[in-house]
Amino acid sequence: STRNCPCKMSQLPQKSPLASPLSEGMTSRGDSLDNLPMDSFWLEVENIKQSTEAEQEECSLADVKTQEEGEAEAEWLQDAGLSDLIGDHASENDNVVLLSTLTKTQAAAVQRRLDTYSRSRRRKNKPPVRDVRDIFGVAGSGETVTEKQESSPDLLWHNLRTSNAQKQTQDYSCTVRNPGKEEVFSMDVAYSEQAAVLLKGSFLSESKRIKDGNALTKFKIPKGRLGVTRIGDLSAQDMKKIPTLALIELTALCDVLGFELKRNKAAKLKTTEKRLFGVPLNTLLENDQKLLPNTKVPLLLQALLSCLEKRGLETEGILRVSGSQTRIKSLEQKLEREFYTGLFRWDEVHQNDVSGLLKRFIRELPAPLLTAEYLPAFAAVQNIPDLKQRLQALNLLILILPEPNRNTLKALLEFLSKVVSKENNNKMNLWNVSTVMAPNLFMHKGLPNKIPEGKEKQLAEGAADVVRMMIHYQDLLWTVSSFLVAQVRKLNESSSKRYQFCDKRIKNLLRKIHADKDKVEKNQAEPSKVVKVHASLLLKDSLEVRLNNATRVADVLRQFQKNLCQNGWNIVNTVNLLKCNSSMECTNLLLYEVGGNIGEHCLDPDTYLLDLYHINPHAEWIIKQNPSYPRMF
Repeated sequence: STRNCPCKMSQLPQKSPLASPLSEGMTSRGDSLDNLPMDSFWLEVENIKQSTEAEQEECSLADVKTQEEGEAEAEWLQDAGLSDLIGDHASENDNVVLLSTLTKTQAAAVQRRLDTYSRSRRRKNKPPVRDVRDIFGVAGSGETVTEKQESSPDLLWHNLRTSNAQKQTQDYSCTVRNPGKEEVFSMDVAYSEQAAVLLKGSFLSESKRIKDGNALTKFKIPKGRLGVTRIGDLSAQDMKKIPTLALIELTALCDVLGFELKRNKAAKLKTTEKRLFGVPLNTLLENDQKLLPNTKVPLLLQALLSCLEKRGLETEGILRVSGSQTRIKSLEQKLEREFYTGLFRWDEVHQNDVSGLLKRFIRELPAPLLTAEYLPAFAAVQNIPDLKQRLQALNLLILILPEPNRNTLKALLEFLSKVVSKENNNKMNLWNVSTVMAPNLFMHKGLPNKIPEGKEKQLAEGAADVVRMMIHYQDLLWTVSSFLVAQVRKLNESSSKRYQFCDKRIKNLLRKIHADKDKVEKNQAEPSKVVKVHASLLLKDSLEVRLNNATRVADVLRQFQKNLCQNGWNIVNTVNLLKCNSSMECTNLLLYEVGGNIGEHCLDPDTYLLDLYHINPHAEWIIKQNPSYPRMF
């Protein structure tokens, strides 16, 4: 039966009428979830309804406005860093830098949005925007691209494809899902390029959903010679480039799979006089950082999670069993008064009431934790038949999230994973936790109610499945793909070189690309190289390291530790050495790549340094203490 609730679940984007071969298998996806219990989901919906009935007007927000034709494309181009392409005075250099890093499928996605925007402009009798191909002047054959060729953007990008595009001949056909087995999750080549190869070879298959979390497919990210990069390993400066690239890649992936990526237009939020509940994440963090600099997750959320971890993880039905709504509302008011004074007594609060406060905190955010713009996209992930591609889309969506939302979501998912780990005591398995938390993440009072009649069960199951994937695969989802890191490097290189495009702009660009490639190949021929590694916080001297094809980051850190504790180097602070002495472990130290074509990059211990040197020969390498360990000095 249909459940009525004052909160609304975001509508799933409909399948494209130009259905790909994928869409044939989509009708059967709901059948595989029929045996999964959804009682917890609907019970949580009823609890939300009861907790908000009395304050419906207080928490209402303006409905999301419907966008006119062309508005969505204009907003997409702006978020993708390409707004200059639709301006009256477009800046060629800024766009060329970004466009020159794109793969073939990514470039095609950009061109589709430009074509749609141009058509909407023509209908409104406005001057059409410049075609992106005009920036480069010619197509691969040397002939000018005409308007008739707009529907075939591949010609434009033929000569701009670099090593990433050339890798698409690899075999990605291992898509048969074996529950409980381990499969490779490749991040070296753009997901959209992988999907294009699979689609061309008709290798795409459907993956069934499984109730038992232990039986879910296990994925392993193969460590290449450059290791694996996690969110947090890159500098803030470089991470700012990632959402733009991830948005373009997600759009390209959806285009290849035949899905329309719909985004909501952000609604204007009403101001509140509260200090904790119903306050935007950015405002919460600004206030918290005045008390505790570098705070990345709201202090209130940290306190709620800490309280539950200490006293609630083994409580039967934790999160599912609702606390008293009256007590929860009273506790919220008390927290508003006493939280920042330090007078609030967490040990006097029942754990079920704390879990109610946690869920209330998430629901009361003025905008959804998954953001109003991308909540439909998160919900639409369930429509992708293949599990690996669902995870690829989720990985990109996580990277697109604003940093406060991403950090807050990670703290929540880490806690939920701990709840699942105590399943034998609290009787909350992965599916139970997912069905309880899905309404709190996917239903929001500020979004319009557009649920198609009869689709409630399908939407509920899909939302719970997305939450389950985020909990179970969070380590994978919080990884920055190698192809995105490579694009960031190219952006940084191009920004510093500032290619000057003139009459022979495309020819000059290709000449420069080939020259850079020849230089890299020449460097890679070097069998060894002596480099200096700095550790200015511990030493005045630098460490000279001879690199060969087998030298890894872990080897350099071990060598540094050995010399530091045995060879009597010139120490910056003797007290610091006494504190660490011979007990210092390599795990306390990290090696960073700084400068060149990267801002700052914390290196994977399994990174092969000679390969990294060839990619970024102008970087400095600096040893620092691991911030997650107690400080040695």
